[in-house]
Amino acid sequence: MHAIRTVLAMLLVTSPAWAAGLDTQEAQIVAHVKRMTPDALKLLERSVLVNSGTLNPAGVREVGALFGSEFEALGFKTRWVEMPAEMKRAGHLVAERVGDKGKRVLLIGHLDTVFEKDSPVPPWQSDGKRVRGQGVSDMKGGDVIILLALKALNEAGALQGRTVRAVFTGDEERVGHPAERARAALIDAAKQSDVALAFEGATKDEQGRDAGTIGRRASGGWHLQVTARTGHSAGVFGRDGYGAVYEAARVLNAFREQLIEPDLTFNAATLVAGTSARWDDGESQGQAFGKTNVIPRDAQVRGDLRYLTAEQGAKALERMQAIVEQALPGTRSRISFSENYPPMAPTPGNLKLLEAYSAASADAGLGAIVPFPPGQRGAGDVQFVAPFVDSLDGLGAAGGGAHTPDEWLDISSIERGAIRAALLIYRLTR
Repeated sequence: MHAIRTVLAMLLVTSPAWAAGLDTQEAQIVAHVKRMTPDALKLLERSVLVNSGTLNPAGVREVGALFGSEFEALGFKTRWVEMPAEMKRAGHLVAERVGDKGKRVLLIGHLDTVFEKDSPVPPWQSDGKRVRGQGVSDMKGGDVIILLALKALNEAGALQGRTVRAVFTGDEERVGHPAERARAALIDAAKQSDVALAFEGATKDEQGRDAGTIGRRASGGWHLQVTARTGHSAGVFGRDGYGAVYEAARVLNAFREQLIEPDLTFNAATLVAGTSARWDDGESQGQAFGKTNVIPRDAQVRGDLRYLTAEQGAKALERMQAIVEQALPGTRSRISFSENYPPMAPTPGNLKLLEAYSAASADAGLGAIVPFPPGQRGAGDVQFVAPFVDSLDGLGAAGGGAHTPDEWLDISSIERGAIRAALLIYRLTR
């Protein structure tokens, strides 16, 4: 962890000596991107006008068919990966061209948005500079950047003999369960690749510099259950022990005092306690009954858990378990853990991939790219492939307001993102 943060800090304050300019074919690729951008913006509009909320399978499949036809026009073989009916998810689009030259590149996008079929958010509003609408930046803009970059490469003949795979998932915003089944196709593609590029929205660091994502924290959770001896409140702290609420408070305060460190968070989100306490995961609601003159018997606490590396996560779980086992008299506690997204550690391979992306951007006159602080970015599909392949995220469109009615996209970022991506893919696949 210390070595990773040291390298990251160095990259944040230094600028490598990038190679100057583009060669003839790279300049041609850039010209193709610029010429094709107007059509890409039309494709973006067509995709955004289709509602594809995660729980709207028909809409997700329609957007998948739209993008699938674009891949097929570029010589990619496509297939739709169905999910089990009980998962209530549409499935995923997989497209690939296979060759024997250069690195094998995996491109990651997603078809679904957080805006479901009954969303009141208008699907498309444009003033010529910005677009507002359902999933414009998260992440249909990124999907269109992928296709625009590939079209420019194909026009230049740069995809011949190269292996490029794309997986556009249909449930990134609400991953189906079990996650192992929901992400099997993505992981399989990663195992057949050398690098993975993900096109979630572009970011800037605190100094306003364009940044790439070389690390993301794991996203999981924890569930604390406390059972205590109950009785008249006059006996609390004595023969009847401390009760469930004081035990839950002890555990939570010990977490706060003993576990805080960089890139580790363990938010306590809900607490339900009383003589009896129940929680409904499906509704995210709880019920409790109790009286002030009765020592509470039950307590349940649920929380979020995020960490940057598997090692940091394992140590945190071990320490949390040890704290829980030191129960107050008259109480018994147990804790369980879950992991929805594995961590994407900022490895040397990821940092090297960022350097290549930054060089491509700088050579195209678009400026260098710095690492985005890993602890400040949420979870994404790239985390499922990061354990298997060098990975980089944040190659998508620039915008803001993701997951809100004010989600927007900077129109100029489509061309800019596609130029950067096309040059990076070109150089990786030589």
